[in-house]
Amino acid sequence: MKKKEMKGSGVYKLLAMGITAAVVIQAGIQLHRHRHFQMPITAGPGVTRVGHLSDFCSGLKGTPADTPVFFFEGKEPGGKLLVMGNTHSNEPAALLTALILIENAVVEKGTLIVIPQFNHSGSRNTRPGDGYPLYFDIPTDWGKKRFRMGNRDASPLDQWPDPDVYIHYPDKQLLSFLDIRNTNRTWPGRPDGPLMERVTFAAMEIMRQEEVDLAVDIHGAETMFPVTNCIVAPESSVRLATMVSLTVKAMEGFDSHVESSPKGFRGLSHREIGDYSDTLPFLLEAPLPFLDQPTGPKTTDLLLNGQDPFLLSLAQKGLLFVPYDETGWPMEKRVGQHCSVVLELCRQYSRRNPERAIVFSGVPRYAEVVEKGVGHFFHDPAQADPERIHLN
Repeated sequence: MKKKEMKGSGVYKLLAMGITAAVVIQAGIQLHRHRHFQMPITAGPGVTRVGHLSDFCSGLKGTPADTPVFFFEGKEPGGKLLVMGNTHSNEPAALLTALILIENAVVEKGTLIVIPQFNHSGSRNTRPGDGYPLYFDIPTDWGKKRFRMGNRDASPLDQWPDPDVYIHYPDKQLLSFLDIRNTNRTWPGRPDGPLMERVTFAAMEIMRQEEVDLAVDIHGAETMFPVTNCIVAPESSVRLATMVSLTVKAMEGFDSHVESSPKGFRGLSHREIGDYSDTLPFLLEAPLPFLDQPTGPKTTDLLLNGQDPFLLSLAQKGLLFVPYDETGWPMEKRVGQHCSVVLELCRQYSRRNPERAIVFSGVPRYAEVVEKGVGHFFHDPAQADPERIHLN
């Protein structure tokens, strides 16, 4: 009897091991496909050349952190604007805004520089333990366009090991160990530092070498976080940010208040760019209900429409920092706000500095994005010149 029981127990153990191995293999295949998924970026008519971050920091060459940099050079000289998307790759409105610029902007005066996936490693990372979807689809006029859903931090496959404490360079402020993989904690970076410090150093070199006037770092933040639906700016940028905030509220009907960049918190783009270059930095935040903790499942629907019954209940109790009703915070509103704020920053800066004006057309403002949808502004890569397609 004991032998039969032992034999039966052995069979169950082997069966359990087989099921576990099958689950692990299947999950591994999905994560491998996600990491190697290639997203086509169509360079629009205004793109004059495409470089890479490694052009500005040789230590990025051949690494998963290297990523394309798109240049739009106008016929007339003027100022220069740098736009960065996907500093945090779980805040996808930043990427979508950057791609609208890349596919549609035509610069008439000055130069536009766009880095659509600033933390390229983070875009190939994910958080399966939190139930993040691996992909999301945006409906377009020609079908659906698929995107990878990334993570806030770079992949540990690309930068490892994490220290017990991250000592920020050069201020030596002690930060969380995870911040060494967070490209909004590693500014201003250094050419021989950890991989993410090399990423931010390369961006600083773009600003210094190209003499960039304005730098915009696009993000999304929880509705329960006070620094959301806003423009974050240091002392050098706050006056321009205030004018933009007042103008979009009066003319376009949406709020994007101004938050001051803290002097005592190091590593942030809106702090270090202004301290280590002549560029005026701005960080844009739009509400992103997907990131809030007290929500239902982290589905693609929640990511795209921002509708959640738990957040609605919290809003009715006055516990959110943004207006919130049954319509949620759809992607169209988030991307539309970012487009309008970027355009208004250029308009206000150009008015005050006509010799350094930055003028471009083809990019929609808030109302048009909300009306037509984000996907309306994406072009079918299958119909584009193959030489204008960049896989990322």
